[in-house]
Amino acid sequence: QVQLIESGGGLVQAGGSLRLSCAASGRTFDNYDMGWFRQAPGKEREFVARVRWSGGSPNYADSVKGRFTVSRDSAKNTVYLQMNSLKPEDTAVYYCAVFVRDYSGSDYRFTGNYAYWGQGTQVTVSS
Repeated sequence: QVQLIESGGGLVQAGGSLRLSCAASGRTFDNYDMGWFRQAPGKEREFVARVRWSGGSPNYADSVKGRFTVSRDSAKNTVYLQMNSLKPEDTAVYYCAVFVRDYSGSDYRFTGNYAYWGQGTQVTVSS
């Protein structure tokens, strides 16, 4: 059974840092880009970051650019999201997923192009 399991969330004060992990089990995703998304209460799930399987430049939402860093460790079959200078508006459940519909012209920010969603990890940033 293929699973993605997120961890590392928690409660942190504004300006603090957290590192989220997304561990894959059941198969490897070495040839797939991986994405991080988040969903705040009452809001739609939104794109946060994408890490490329090829090692090319990652992509970030404008709201996190310069504060968050996405990376992957293929040997551990794990993707990370380092979050610095956290703000209260970063409060959300964070999810990782596999960019399965990686075709020419497909939008890496669209949730419908991803699969194997994890259960999410809660990040709460207090002011």
